[in-house]
Amino acid sequence: MSACVSAVQHISRLRGGSQSQLLRASDQQCYVTKFQNNPQHIRVLANEMLATRLGELLGLPMPRAAVIDVCPWLIEHTEALCIELADRKIECKPGLHFASAYAIDPANGHLFDYLPENLLTQVANLDDFARVLVLDKWACNADGRQAVFYRQSKQRRYRVMFIDQGYCFNAGEWTFPDSALRGVYARNCVYQHVKNWGAFEPALTRAEEMDIDAIWRIAAGIPAEWYEQDRAGLDRVVEQLYSRRSVIRALITSFRESSRNPFPLWTTA
Repeated sequence: MSACVSAVQHISRLRGGSQSQLLRASDQQCYVTKFQNNPQHIRVLANEMLATRLGELLGLPMPRAAVIDVCPWLIEHTEALCIELADRKIECKPGLHFASAYAIDPANGHLFDYLPENLLTQVANLDDFARVLVLDKWACNADGRQAVFYRQSKQRRYRVMFIDQGYCFNAGEWTFPDSALRGVYARNCVYQHVKNWGAFEPALTRAEEMDIDAIWRIAAGIPAEWYEQDRAGLDRVVEQLYSRRSVIRALITSFRESSRNPFPLWTTA
C-alpha cells in the first residue's frame, strides 16, 4: 500500500461534489481529503490514486498523492467532518482515505481555482494544459479538466496544478465512453500555443511507451477497500489503459476537429 499519514487536525470543508475536507496530517502537511463514503462513489478514491500517479509518470504538475488515516476520535470531535446528503447528514467514515497535498501552504502564498484571462494566459507553465490532455484522453476523464493556480507571496506569475482525477475511468463505472469534449479545460485560451504534436511532449511519448508493469505498480498500492475488493475490475482497468495507449492521438485529434476549434494555430507542416 502507498505511504500513509495520519490526520491530526481539521482545517476546513471544501467545495465540490465529493465534499472533500482540508486536514493537517502527522507530517505537518495539509491534504485535501476524499472520504470513502463521499456522495460520488468509493471508486473515485482509487481513480484519484491511479490517475494522479500516472500523471506524475507523464511529468505533469500533480499534487502529491497519499493515503491518510482518519481516526474515529477526530471525526467524533469535529462537527464539520460529515457528508451532507439531500435529507440528512452522516459522519465521515473513519479509516483510510485519499489525500492530495495542498498546492501551497496558505500562510506562504495564494491559491485560486479561477483566474481572469489576462492572468490565465500568463501562467508560468501554461504549456502543461496541452500535456494533461494526454492523461485525460487516455484515462477517459468524464469531467472537465480541473485545475488550481498558486504562487508564493513574492512571485509574480501563477503556476497551474491539475487536481481532481476522480472522474477518470468514468467515475464509479470503470468504463471508457470516449467523447471529443470530455476531459478538457473549459477555456480555449489555454490551448492557444498548440501548433503540432510537439506541444504534447514529452507526456505523449511517455504514455505511448508506458510499460504495463509501471501501471501495475501503481495499482498495487491502492487500498482494496477503495475499489470494493474488486481486484478483477481493477485488473481490467489496468489492461485497458495499456491497450488504449495506441488511441491517444486519435482521441486528441477528435478534440482538435471538434466544434471548439481549440487549436487555431495547428499546422500539418
